[in-house]
Amino acid sequence: MTFREHINQIEEKCTKLIFSLARSAKITWGLKHKALKTIYTGAILPIILYRAPIWKDVMKRSCYKAKIERIKRLINIKIAKAYRTVSNEALYVITGLMPINLKTEEATKLHEMTRAEETMYDRAMDIRNWVHPSKHVTIIEGQEKNTHSLQVYTDGSKNEEGVGSGIAVFAGTNLITTQMYRLNGRCTNNQAEQLAILKALECIQNLKDAGKTIIVYTDSRITLQLLTNHKRHTYLTKSEFRSWRWKEMNGRLNSAGSKHMRGRKVMS
Repeated sequence: MTFREHINQIEEKCTKLIFSLARSAKITWGLKHKALKTIYTGAILPIILYRAPIWKDVMKRSCYKAKIERIKRLINIKIAKAYRTVSNEALYVITGLMPINLKTEEATKLHEMTRAEETMYDRAMDIRNWVHPSKHVTIIEGQEKNTHSLQVYTDGSKNEEGVGSGIAVFAGTNLITTQMYRLNGRCTNNQAEQLAILKALECIQNLKDAGKTIIVYTDSRITLQLLTNHKRHTYLTKSEFRSWRWKEMNGRLNSAGSKHMRGRKVMS
């Protein structure tokens, strides 16, 4: 399929959908603004942005750009409950929606950050590197008596000053090491929490006291849930899984091959 055929197909699909909405989205009655914006965000916009990183350069040609802009104008008129004589600029202001060329650039940059090769952000792993479903992590939440040789505390945060992760490793009351990492500003708080756990597990592997028992503390419930979710295959989560199953860490390993990871909820 050529770019021209792809753009024409997008125009045909979206135009049919918008005209079908026109029957129940009149100026004075029918679907309201919120419902129409939801339909646009959930149904029309994904059709327009499908494979946008591939055909984004086609938008530089006025003939293709006009086709996409026409689709956006049609739905903007319905959302704004406006007449066809209203300008595009006014429609964008009234509806509060981003111009389609900016949405295309946004989708392209998001793809480059999350899925492109050698990206510095968390990305989906290749199917060949997925963890087999029979291998799993059992999460035990709560507190217990400190009977472990090493205690590892992890945390991640994001604020106006940036994104960062940190770990602290203790042997009883003795501090062994601390490590801090600064992440790119586009990373999320959850990614910072996950990176902290991953770096903690890597640090544990490099310690000489490999035969001792270890407990890792984290306040990230989302990370603990992701470790047990076989439908998510992102780099950080699966790297944590592989590190946690490190055979020399001398944790409680049962016959199913699962490692018990204790999560402690910290009240702020």
